[in-house]
Amino acid sequence: MVTIRDVAKAAGVSVATASRALNGLSVVTAKTREKIEAAAEELHYVPHSGARSLTRRKTDTIGVILPDLFGEFFSEIIRGIDIVTHGAGKNLLLGNMHGSADETGLAIRAMRGRVDGLLVMPPNSRADNIQGVTRDIPTVLINAPAGDGSTPYVAVDNYAGARLVTEHLIDRGASSIVHIAGPSGNRDARERQRGFSDVLLERLGESSPFIMPGDFREDAGRKAAQLLLNGDIPFDAVFAGNDIMAVDFMAEMRASGREIGRDLLVAGFDDIPLARYVSPGLTTVHSDITRLGSTAALIMLRMMKGEQLGQDDSLVIAPTLAVRGSTVGCE
Repeated sequence: MVTIRDVAKAAGVSVATASRALNGLSVVTAKTREKIEAAAEELHYVPHSGARSLTRRKTDTIGVILPDLFGEFFSEIIRGIDIVTHGAGKNLLLGNMHGSADETGLAIRAMRGRVDGLLVMPPNSRADNIQGVTRDIPTVLINAPAGDGSTPYVAVDNYAGARLVTEHLIDRGASSIVHIAGPSGNRDARERQRGFSDVLLERLGESSPFIMPGDFREDAGRKAAQLLLNGDIPFDAVFAGNDIMAVDFMAEMRASGREIGRDLLVAGFDDIPLARYVSPGLTTVHSDITRLGSTAALIMLRMMKGEQLGQDDSLVIAPTLAVRGSTVGCE
């Protein structure tokens, strides 16, 4: 295996000079750099990543810690991050906290010394339990504003998105709308429920809307459908807190003989790829999940270049509505 010593010998320079040149440091003259690079190319020299990291005190790796790695929502976030980081020549190291606040600190500590920065989506969209362990490493939060305002973040305006979709259901003729909520304690879920409730009060005078418990997972949609089918609560539309619950809800309702989009309107939130391909297509809030990841990665690259960024450099993404067959309605 060709080493940096072999390159230095072939170029007639010291090992330190060869290392500086191949690491892009400006203290080496152009003529010397060309000679060293030519020697490295002739010898087919491949830098040892571990040794290079020690020399430069950089790993060229970004850590990504998410509540889960399963499901289209998280895969789209990772895709957005990868588009940016791959183009910048950076590596990704993925970590999973399994939705547990206790495991978040462990996941972050496991990445110390192995990454140059962290992209973190805290469990339950709360950042207060991680700031102590991220204070000395560049960090960008996803869907979770920092409590002390010191850390940049990228988030979706969940409240505005919920208002959009609830207004749409009412405009399509719905008057008895049920909401399948997300996990209790989750900030995204709370904001979506708040937007839904505010619109029902403003448009229909409904001060006590029917809210069904959910957890952003498939089974919650199926269970909600079974409860509604076996109960006596009147409903002509359902707004599920995310697309996964909405898709599972629709499957259960179709199995019972209900025609989605005619007998019953259904809408979700996130616009995961699956929402476009179910039948009928799911009307949902397009929160641009891929952009969520790519924007967080772009902010991180700026921080890795030495920019001092804080909450003022954050971005809140304004969602749009993707209207499909599940809310054809009775116009």
